[in-house]
Amino acid sequence: MIVLGYAVVAYAAFLSSTVWAIIFLAGPIDDPATRSTPVALAIDGALLFAFALQHTIMARAGFKKRLTRLIPEAAERSTFVMAAGLLMVALLFWWQPVPQVIWQVSGLMWIVYAAGWALAIWSTYMVDHWDLFGLKQAWTRWRGQEYHPPEFKERFLYRWLRHPLMLGMVIAFWATPRMSVGHLFFAISGTAYILIGIRFEERDLRARFGAEYQGYAQRVPSIVPGAIRRYDRARVRSPRQTP
Repeated sequence: MIVLGYAVVAYAAFLSSTVWAIIFLAGPIDDPATRSTPVALAIDGALLFAFALQHTIMARAGFKKRLTRLIPEAAERSTFVMAAGLLMVALLFWWQPVPQVIWQVSGLMWIVYAAGWALAIWSTYMVDHWDLFGLKQAWTRWRGQEYHPPEFKERFLYRWLRHPLMLGMVIAFWATPRMSVGHLFFAISGTAYILIGIRFEERDLRARFGAEYQGYAQRVPSIVPGAIRRYDRARVRSPRQTP
């Protein structure tokens, strides 16, 4: 019961921080500046680095193995979710605005912004939303059932993109009618981390699913719809080439 309650609290914390992030990028990120631009960007960079570092370290198999020596295995994912939610709150709370406008476009860009977040959230249900956020693990433990990690399946958009969730996040970062210096810094940093994080995640997925994921990665582009990998372009030019 304690593990289940902890999982629910962690999920609520992350859900609340996500709602705040949606609101934040739509306005408060461009609040009046309270510090000089260099100082503000240094603080913002440190906050973004802390968030990225937490995701990178806690998502690795070695860290998970060591963590489960201290806490129940069913609480491992919830601990990741809780840490991510708390760091997101810290990032948004201590963010230093740099509101100088770089470009401004039509307000219709808010439709694209909403679509990006909708894609990101919908993508979590294309895999296993409750497992992704640690609730399934805690629920099965409370029920006294054996936990089984999600199997590899190509559901919905995952048949055309390996990381539709990340594509949705990138769209949300960049889709704004008013791009400020601070917002641009957030968008560039967030996009760069997503591209780096994908490399780490793919390495773990190849280790977990082996040849099945390797074949999937060779057939399906990462986050750019319709993109053809270099491997596939070589096959198109040389159709008789053996993989």
